[in-house]
Amino acid sequence: MKAYNTVLFDLDGTILDTNELIMTSFMEALKGIVPPGFGKEHIIPHMGLTLEDQLKHFSGQQDVGHLIKAYREVNLRLHDQYVRAFPFVNEVLEKLHNAGIRIGVVTTKIRLTTEKGLAFVGINNYVDAIVTVDDVVNPKPHAEPVLKALEQLGVEPSQALMVGDSAVDMKSAVAAGVAAVGVAWSLKGAEILREAGADYIIDDMRELYALAGLEKEARA
Repeated sequence: MKAYNTVLFDLDGTILDTNELIMTSFMEALKGIVPPGFGKEHIIPHMGLTLEDQLKHFSGQQDVGHLIKAYREVNLRLHDQYVRAFPFVNEVLEKLHNAGIRIGVVTTKIRLTTEKGLAFVGINNYVDAIVTVDDVVNPKPHAEPVLKALEQLGVEPSQALMVGDSAVDMKSAVAAGVAAVGVAWSLKGAEILREAGADYIIDDMRELYALAGLEKEARA
């Protein structure tokens, strides 16, 4: 198996378990706007897109500045109550970092909440590059965020993995020429990630050791 020297991670739903925080933030921000019965099953398929695009879709409105403000107020207020790292994330990032593997975070979140989340769970010191929605013209699924992270890290696409929980992560990786790794704990399901171009599906974050030339096996 080829060993990669760079691992890029999506944030929400991949290394940070923010699923309930995201659901709660949407439900609070969209009160009185979405029809009765609107719930998680309507939100999950669109997770991974930018907040603006999601709110436009859910509300049917084009000007969603007020909804973004409402969402972020809830999201920041409840952040520490809900946010946790997924199992083995801290261990894996520390081990990859100590082994000399370059680590990046590529997300459609804003920088403020990205840095807040990384620091809150204690993994910010392992991350060598961060690309947020604030840093790009074309967010995922476009290749730009992944390519920008690679540029910051000084590595070629062939040397890198992109790990994510959504179709937009897989599509961004494929467009950038990077190997795409889907996480089986995605709310969207592994099959969606395979259809979007995942080269590997991992059930456990420690399976990245094999892909980085360390240990354990990843399932193709």
